[in-house]
Formats: sequence, structure tokens, C-alpha cells
Amino acid sequence: MRIKQIGVALAAAAVFALPAAPAQAAPRIVPLDLAAGQQPENIALEPDGSADLTFAWTGEIGQVTPGGQVSILARIPAPADGDVPVVHRKLFLGGIVRAPGGDLYVAVSTGTAATGLYRVRPGAAPVKVAALPPSGFQNGVARDPFSGDLFVADSFGSAVWRVSPRSGRVTAFATGELLAPVSGFGANGVKVHDGAVWVSNLDRGTLVRFPLTGAPGRVVATDLGPVDDFAFHGGTVVAAINQENRVVTVGRDGTRTILSTSDGLANPTSVAVRGDDLYVTDGAYFGGSPNLLRTHLR
Repeated sequence: MRIKQIGVALAAAAVFALPAAPAQAAPRIVPLDLAAGQQPENIALEPDGSADLTFAWTGEIGQVTPGGQVSILARIPAPADGDVPVVHRKLFLGGIVRAPGGDLYVAVSTGTAATGLYRVRPGAAPVKVAALPPSGFQNGVARDPFSGDLFVADSFGSAVWRVSPRSGRVTAFATGELLAPVSGFGANGVKVHDGAVWVSNLDRGTLVRFPLTGAPGRVVATDLGPVDDFAFHGGTVVAAINQENRVVTVGRDGTRTILSTSDGLANPTSVAVRGDDLYVTDGAYFGGSPNLLRTHLR
């Protein structure tokens, strides 16, 4: 296990605030190591407030403690013949979720038979629990708290896969144009909320809701821009708008509020909310520095 101690700095440039809220203190920023490939794609939160991160291109799952200490929990090896669709790299780590017992589940794309959903347990090597299409780009992951099933958004396959982590069975939960890309990436982030699976489509700038009952999906928000991951703060959606370096909220009535703009952000890839705490990962895919930001929403 590789451990690196880093400082926690205050961001002077970016100020987060919810509508009608008083000014907030600047978020805490934990800088990550770009030279080491620490470009975070997705996030899962531990009970103590630590953040588990997938580093997109290295195969590493990292953890950042509330005090800013970064460690590597596990690494998924890249196959020698890996060729991930769209990006043409040997490996891509997408979404990560935490099960109540502490198991982490990670979406892995390689363009080979190694593509699938992997389980990560402390002190053990990662294990593939389900095979997913090598022709797809496996991205966001969400967990149904009632069934324990996992949902994986396939950005290139125009699908959301439903996976049983116990049996490894994979079925198509949703497919079609609402999830399809236009020129690059379609279905991206995915969450289970209020009796439905919610999916962002990066190319189309939309948020789509698919009832867990199997009823047809419908678009619930449009014109979001290149929306990557998202989370819920009560009935409000908090979304990372990747290439535009923005974090926004979308209210129940469709009202949009910018929480932060390009200052202090570098391609935000995911958000997580616990209570009134907001976490944002910066992947720095197109310049800038990768970071983990944490602030308080009121």
C-alpha cells in the first residue's frame, strides 16, 4: 500500500452557495498527484467521511481521509491488449459504490474480456463478479438499497446494465436513444432515488428517470451541458458539468443554480452528498490539477 501525506489548502477562488443561502466558507481542497495518474473519475463515501476514489487510467482505487491523507486501497491490472472504446487506452475505471458491509464495487473497461464489475475488499485482490460487454464504456455505478442489485451506465453501449453481485447475472435494465451518445459518451452518471434509476447523458445534456417498475423512461431535465455525475440533496439534483467546469443544482421545478464556475474546478467528474456536505472530484482531463473538494451546503 502506498501512502502519501498531503496538505489541505483553502480555495480562494471558488465559493459554493445554495440559493438564498448566506456566503459559505471556501471549500477545502485536497490536491492529488497528476504525475502519479491520480485523476479521479468517481467517488464513494465511507462512514467516517473518507472518500474512496477511482483513478481513471491507473487502475487504482484510492482513499482520502477527512484530514487529507491519500492512500491506495487496491489496483486492478490493465490487460496487455487493452483498448477501451472511444478513448483507446488499456484501462478505464468508472463508477464506484460502497455496500453496507464495506465492499466496494467498481466498473472496469478494458476492451477485452477483463471488462466487468469488480469487488474490492480491504486486504484482498479485486475480484470480477460480473462480465460486461467489452465493446461498451462502463461508467457510473449505483446500488439499489432494497434488492442489493447494482446498475452500471454504459456510455458507449446506450444501456444501463442491472447486475446481481451475488450471482453475477447481468440483464439490460434500460436501453435506447435516451441513453445513446451523439458523438462520444451517452449514459454516464447513475443513481437510484425515489423509486427510480436516474441517468445523465453527457452528449445530450439530459437527465433521464427510469422507474424501477420497468415503465418507460422520460427526460426530466435538458440543456445541462456535458453533465457527468450527479447526486441528490433532498429533492434537488447536484450535477458536475465536466468540460464547462461547473457544478449546478436542478430543483424540482427545473430551476438551475450555479454552485461554482470554472475558478477552482478542473473537469469535475463526480459529486457526492452526505447530509449537507458536498464532495466534488476534479479529473483534470483537459488541463489544470486534479483535486478533491469538500464544502458545506446550507
